[in-house]
Formats: sequence, C-alpha cells, structure tokens
Amino acid sequence: MNHKLLLLWFFTLLSHLLGARSSIHEYKNGVFEENGNAYLFYGGSEGMRESVPKENSYGVDNGRSYIGFDSIKFTRTQESASRHTEYESSNGLVQVIIFEAADRDKIGGSAYGGQIAICCTPDLAKVEGCKQGQVIIRPSSSGDSMWPFQIPVHFYGDSTETIMESEKVNITKSGMYNLYFIFCDPQLKGLVIDGATRWKNPSGYLPGRMAPLETFYGLMSLAYLILGIAWISQYVRYWQDILALQNYLTAIIALGMFEVILWYFEYANFNATGKRPMGITFWAVTFGVFRKTLSRILILVVSMGYGVVRPTLGGLTSKVVLLGATYFLAAEFLDVFEHVGTVSDLSGKARLFLVLPVAILDAFFVVWIFTSLSKTVEKLQARRMAAKLELYRKFMNALALSVIMSVAWIGYELYFKATDPFGEQWQRAWIISAFWNVLSFALLCVICTLWAPSQNSTRYAYSEDGESFDDEDALPLKSSTNVEPEKAILKPEKKEKKVVDTDVFSLDDEAEEDKRE
Repeated sequence: MNHKLLLLWFFTLLSHLLGARSSIHEYKNGVFEENGNAYLFYGGSEGMRESVPKENSYGVDNGRSYIGFDSIKFTRTQESASRHTEYESSNGLVQVIIFEAADRDKIGGSAYGGQIAICCTPDLAKVEGCKQGQVIIRPSSSGDSMWPFQIPVHFYGDSTETIMESEKVNITKSGMYNLYFIFCDPQLKGLVIDGATRWKNPSGYLPGRMAPLETFYGLMSLAYLILGIAWISQYVRYWQDILALQNYLTAIIALGMFEVILWYFEYANFNATGKRPMGITFWAVTFGVFRKTLSRILILVVSMGYGVVRPTLGGLTSKVVLLGATYFLAAEFLDVFEHVGTVSDLSGKARLFLVLPVAILDAFFVVWIFTSLSKTVEKLQARRMAAKLELYRKFMNALALSVIMSVAWIGYELYFKATDPFGEQWQRAWIISAFWNVLSFALLCVICTLWAPSQNSTRYAYSEDGESFDDEDALPLKSSTNVEPEKAILKPEKKEKKVVDTDVFSLDDEAEEDKRE
C-alpha cells in the first residue's frame, strides 16, 4: 500500500512539473470561459512597479516596466469562420484588457440577467453610452483616459487564425495589474488562445511580490553561513564529546543552508531570464520540506527526553517516523503546487485543499511536543537533575514563545488575506512567507545555543547509572525535605508499579519504552 502511495505521489508531482511551463505567463490551448454575457480568458496578475528611467538601458535591470505580448495567436472553429465572408474587412473582435486592481469596477456595467454585464447590450448602449458588442470600459479613477488599457484584435475574412502583433504596454503607475482576453460575440464560442506574455519590472522579471525575496534569501544565506561557521568551529573543537542530538542539529543547519542558497539562485535566475527554473525550485522546496520535517522530529524526540533521560524511544519510534513521513508528503505536495512553475502573484485555489492537512499535522506535533516536554520536566524534577532541568526549562520557554508568535502571525496572515482579496497590498505580501523563515532560523539559533558542543556536553547525556549525578545535578530542588542529600543519593527510590498508558502522547509508557525496533 505504501509503495502505491509513493508511486501516486511521484506521478502527481511529475504531471504537475510537466504541466507548468517556466516562461512568465504561457498560454497553450487556452479555452475561454463564459461569464455572464461575455467569454473570458484570464491572462495573469502581478504587482508591477512604475518605470524608473535610467541612463543605461541595457540588461534586465534597466528601469523599464512593461507587459509584453509575444506571438499571441487566436484560433476559432471552422464553423465560426464560415459565418463570415472574405468581403468583410474585419470580424470576430477579441479585446485584450489590462487594468489595475483599483479600477476593477471600471470593467462592466449594470446588472444584466442577474449578473454584472461585461459586454454592452442594446439596452445598456442607451444607458451607458457604450458600443454594442464590446466590453464596457470606463476611464480610470486616476484620471488617465488611457486606462484601463485595451488592444483590439480582429479576424479577417473567413480565416480561422489571427495573430496579435508584438506589443509592449508600458507601466507608468505602481499597482496590481490584471490581464484578461475577452470577446462578446457568441459566434466565437470555442475560441482557443496560444502564446505568452512577459511581465517586466524595473529590476527584472520577478513579480512584484517575489522581488524582495531575492534580497531576503541572500541575507538568509549569509545568516546561515555565519551560524554554520560558528557551529562547525565548536563541533570540531569538541568532537570527542559530541552527542547524537548535535549531529542532527548539524544536518538541519546544512539543510537550511542549502535551502536558502537554492532559493536565492532560483529567484536570481528567474529575475534575469524571465523563466522560472523548475528543477532548482523543486529541489529548494524539497530541501525545505525535509528540513522542516527533520526539525519537528528532532524537537519532538528531544521533548521526549531522548538521549537525556532515556536512551531510546523504544516502541514510540515507529509512531514518530510515521508522523514525520506523513508530514513530509503533505508539506511536499503543498509547497510544490504553491511554488513550482508559479509565476503569478495570486495563488491558485488548489492551495486551499492542501494547506489543511499540513495545519492539522503541525497542530498534532505541537500537542505531542508539549505533552512529552511537560512529562520530561516532571521526570527531571523527580530525579533532581538540576542542570538538565534548567536546560529543558529554557527549551520549553523558547518553544512556547515560538508557538505564541506563530499563532499571532497566523491571525495576522488571515486578516491580511481577508482584507486584501485582490492583492492590492502586494508590496508587503513577501513579509508573510519571510516571517516563517526568520522564526524557524531564530528557534534554530536558540536550540544550537542550548545544545552547543562543549567540554561539558556529556553532562546532558543519558547515563546508564540513572541515580549517579554530579555535584551540580544532585542539588536538591526543594528546601522542605528531611532527607539528607547524601542519603538520598545512596538510597534508591522504591519504584511503584506503573499502569500502562495507551495514550499516543504518553512519555512514561514503559511497555513502549522497553520495546526495540
């Protein structure tokens, strides 16, 4: 069954990668959808900055901002073409319309058939003063009569194809721009579009929302490099006292460094060429998902006391691995569909169905982590291990603070998206994804500080002689005790018979702990 799921996952990813083209906005056999009394094809949306003239006009970083049309071809059915004669100079009008999000109410007119009429009808022609058979367009609220911008494309005679001339529409005002191909003539039903459009910002081909992320990941690469150098220097210096947990932290730092470097080169390549390198994007996503999965598993097993108060997870290992594998698959699906081949500033609806499993698994991780962590702290208190207890309290505080910040940020993210359905705040949207990278990096730095390699690393490791503590660990945590410390150390505590707890979050499940994988 597992093999079938893996094959299904692989072929789903493969079909998505093959289906997503890497040019800015590519249309292949695009079909127009009926909307009210019009037929629409969505051409894309991006945050565009206004052109900034520069003396040097060469290269992609030339200050120009435009939407370019490359060999856009429209193909109509033979039946539609036969309705027109060769004597007609032009027929079959298709309108290419570009408008800024703030002017969305300038497209379409009064209610028609229960919906807002996009195309002008004989009745609306009298009311709106529009031209029958064309899209209703009113001047922009900014006062620029040229916007919303439209380009008419006609068929000639009984031809079944027409090609739009190459054109660049200059962007003179920053905003979220939308592109639609619209026709009003029902006789053109079945029309198909092919071609591509290039959306160029002043600094390159990156969409406005993504543009700041190139600089962000450059800075994150530097941050990971500094952390990696500091960690490796300590690792090499005290390599004889290295714990297993510190080896896992080394792997997480390496994965994080590869992830941010790949993202930086991905955005840099996309910005320079106008083509999104899907191979680099896929591996950046995969490294990131693997890092997030390994980080969650590491925090979970540390919370369980692995390597500190217990030498092995025992029977819980299979549960931890199963949860980690499930999270990896769910997060990989989500991030691949969200990033690989994506060139628009507005995310698709598929993300809504993929984000829920990841959110549920994250919540499951949080509950299990804090349940296990509280039991580990109780066990350390009972055994009076002062140094380890102090370490775990700092660890718990750091996790609690990160969870509080995460919940608060999720609330802000929901508010941000609810109040900005049309992406008009695109210039600040990059902060949403950047925050999670900063938070995970900050938490990683805290954990690396708490478990930094040192000559005293072994003081935090599990000892077979569970009751033999050093002087620091043997300090009594409670002053109201009638037992002398020396006698307490020498006299083993009488163990009570424990009741087996079947709770999946249970740390003290002796039946699970005694098992060996």
